[in-house]
Amino acid sequence: MFLPNDVIQYARPLRTIRILWIAPDRLLACTFELGLPHSQPRMVAPHVLADDVLTGRARLLTDDPYAAPAPPTLLPQKYRDLQAKAWDIVAGLHAHVPALYQPRERAALVAACAAAHGVSRPSVLRYLRRFWERGQTMDALLPDYGNSGAPGKTRGANAGIKRGRPRKSGDHPGQNTDAAMRATFRAAVARYTATHPEFSRRAAYRQMLQDYYRDRPPADLPSFGQFSYWLDKDGAPAAGRRHAVAVQQTILP
Repeated sequence: MFLPNDVIQYARPLRTIRILWIAPDRLLACTFELGLPHSQPRMVAPHVLADDVLTGRARLLTDDPYAAPAPPTLLPQKYRDLQAKAWDIVAGLHAHVPALYQPRERAALVAACAAAHGVSRPSVLRYLRRFWERGQTMDALLPDYGNSGAPGKTRGANAGIKRGRPRKSGDHPGQNTDAAMRATFRAAVARYTATHPEFSRRAAYRQMLQDYYRDRPPADLPSFGQFSYWLDKDGAPAAGRRHAVAVQQTILP
């Protein structure tokens, strides 16, 4: 049986969706495609999702590659204040579920919310999308503190400037690792660990290039160094560790 916040991944074409909400009678669900800047909620019958999983067109991920990471213990108060402001807005809007998931109703709710809180409508929509994208938790509403540029923190990327040392090959500088690429890394690790009893970084990296970057030019490919670095940052499985993968049977009443 599906639960709200379950993440389902399709292979052809590659896309990943989150289940935001399931009606009490389980006849309707709302999904949200992840990794798209302008994604919108979409209503679908749960039995359609179940058929996709049971026939192999899609799979239910055991790990959520888009979930917001746990914040550090010593988080500046200004970030907590911004999180609280965003949570107040999102929680108020979610009191109007499922109307919030309908385009016309959502537009009216967002406009009223923006006026009541003294913020812009794009800001309200940004809070909603961040909440839906990153796992529907309060941590999802924290600002991207990793890009603050503080000592020991992840540096933000500037357009046209590649972070880190140049590649040894010298033929092209490569790509900066943005949020979408990190999400791909996490999805690749989840896919690899779901199908292999032991984890190998090199093998997971090669499978990721095959699954996610096939037919892409060399300049668009992340390096193994990038992949390995961000696995350490985001909490990689230990090399050689065995993973017990529970196979979930999705059965609707």
